[in-house]
Amino acid sequence: MIGFPEMVTLAVIAVIVGVIVMAIVRASARGSRPPVFLPPDALDHQLRSLVAQGKPIYAIKLLRQHTGMGLKEAKDAVDGLAVGRPINHPALHSPPTAPAPQADLATRVRQLKEAGRGEQAVHLVRGETGMTEEEALRFLDAL
Repeated sequence: MIGFPEMVTLAVIAVIVGVIVMAIVRASARGSRPPVFLPPDALDHQLRSLVAQGKPIYAIKLLRQHTGMGLKEAKDAVDGLAVGRPINHPALHSPPTAPAPQADLATRVRQLKEAGRGEQAVHLVRGETGMTEEEALRFLDAL
């Protein structure tokens, strides 16, 4: 039969194991959530909102998370934002959009030719290929 001291010892061990397991679960849950990165316009809006709410520390933390800025640089940027200066960082600017794909030369030349704009078609061919006028005319005829 187990006596009172042994029962107390087992209870203490069970509590310690439980605390350790809970700590491991909490640590792994915290580390498993990846940071959420906002698009530039949403980031700018969130930063301005935090500054307006009087939460510059949260704004600094958010700015550092998205830009990799150092503490002083982020603090100076948030302080500037509070007095109306914009933050100049690539993370706060939308990436340039790629130009719309353009049809190949033959397709564009055909469209000009069908629209009765043969002279413009010749200029297009010469401008994009370096052909002479005679070569460009033969190209148009071949289409």
